Amino acid sequence: MTGDFRDPIRSAATSLGFDVCRFASASEPWSAGERLAHFVEAGRHGDMGWMETTLERRSHPTAMWDGARTAIVLGLNYGPGHDPLPEMADRSAGYISVYARGDDYHEVIKGRLKTLAGQVAARTGQDVKVFVDTAPLMEKPLAQRAGLGWQGKHTNLLSRDHGNWLFLGVILSAAEIAPDDAETEHCGSCTACLDVCPTQAFPAPFQLDARRCLSYLTIEFPGPWPVEFRAATGSRIYGCDDCLAICPWNKFAAEASEGRVQAREALVSPRLADLAVLDDAAFRALFSKSPVKRIGRDRFVRNVLYAIGNSGDAALVPVIEPLLTDPSPVVRGAAVWALSQLLAPETFALMAMRHTDDEDTSVRNEWELPNADA
Repeated sequence: MTGDFRDPIRSAATSLGFDVCRFASASEPWSAGERLAHFVEAGRHGDMGWMETTLERRSHPTAMWDGARTAIVLGLNYGPGHDPLPEMADRSAGYISVYARGDDYHEVIKGRLKTLAGQVAARTGQDVKVFVDTAPLMEKPLAQRAGLGWQGKHTNLLSRDHGNWLFLGVILSAAEIAPDDAETEHCGSCTACLDVCPTQAFPAPFQLDARRCLSYLTIEFPGPWPVEFRAATGSRIYGCDDCLAICPWNKFAAEASEGRVQAREALVSPRLADLAVLDDAAFRALFSKSPVKRIGRDRFVRNVLYAIGNSGDAALVPVIEPLLTDPSPVVRGAAVWALSQLLAPETFALMAMRHTDDEDTSVRNEWELPNADA
C-alpha cells in the first residue's frame, strides 16, 4: 500500500508528546552498514561484543526485518535548558550525563511508540515493529535520512532545532509512505566537539573510537579502566556530555517540556562521599527508573572512586578505606587507585604493605602502580 499518511501520523505523534516525527525509506540502499563494519573491524567497539555478533542484522533495516519499507522516526527533546559543563568544576560532586538524570527514556518512549504504532497499523493496514535503542537497528542514520538532523563530527545526531538533545524512537512499517527530505551536514569547519574531548576519542571527524570514550568506559566497560583514562574522567561518573554540550547548535535548543525526562534534583551534582557508601539496595533506590541502574552498584561505585581520586580532597580518604575490603574486586581496585591519588607516597606505600595479599590479581596490580606524587 502506498499513500501519504504523514500528516495524520504526525498529528498523532504530537498528541502523544513527541517533538518531531518524520519519515524515511527503510528499504533503499545506504552506506551506514559499511561504515559500521569498518568501525567493528578496527576494534573500535571495544568490549561491546554484541555489536560484532549482530553486525549483519545491523547493516540495514531490511536485514533485520525484510518487510520493512518505511521508517517513522520520532524525537523527544531532553534539553537541559542550560550548559551543564560548568557543573564539573565542583570536584566534590559527581557528574551524571544529562540524558540519565530523569526517568529511563526507553520506558518514557516505549509505551507511546506502541500506541502510535497501533494507530499506524490500523490506518495503513500493514505490519509494524517498534524500536527504542533495544534492537540491532541504526537509529541515527535513519534519523538523518528522515531529516531530523545529521550525524555530526562527534557521530551523534545533531538537530538545527533541538541541538544535541533528542531521544530517538523508530517505527518500521511494511507500508510504503512518502519519505521526507533527508538532512545534510551543517558542521562546517567547526571542530569544537573534537577539541573538547578529554580522552581524544575521535581519530578523525565523524569517527569514534569507543575504547577511549568516557561514556563507553563509565557505562559499558566492566573492569578496571586503563590507567591513562582515569584522571581524564574528572568527576564524570556516568556518561560524558562534553562533545554534545560544547556544540554551537545548542543555542537553538529549548528545555525539555516532558517532566519524566527532566533532571531529578538528587541526580544533579550528587556528593561523591554520599555515592561511595551506597550498597546495592541504596543504589537501586536512588536510581529507581533511571538508566544508571542498569550498570549495577559495583561498576557505578568504581566510577565514583575514580572521581574521588581526581577530587584532590584528602578528607575523602576515610570514605575510601572501607571499600578496600568490598566484595567486588573492581571496587577494591578502584579504591586502591583513589588512595594512590590522595595519600602521600610514604603513607600509601605503608598501606600497600598491608594489603598486597588480595586474592584478586587485578587488585594486587593496583597496589603496585606508582603513586601519583611519587
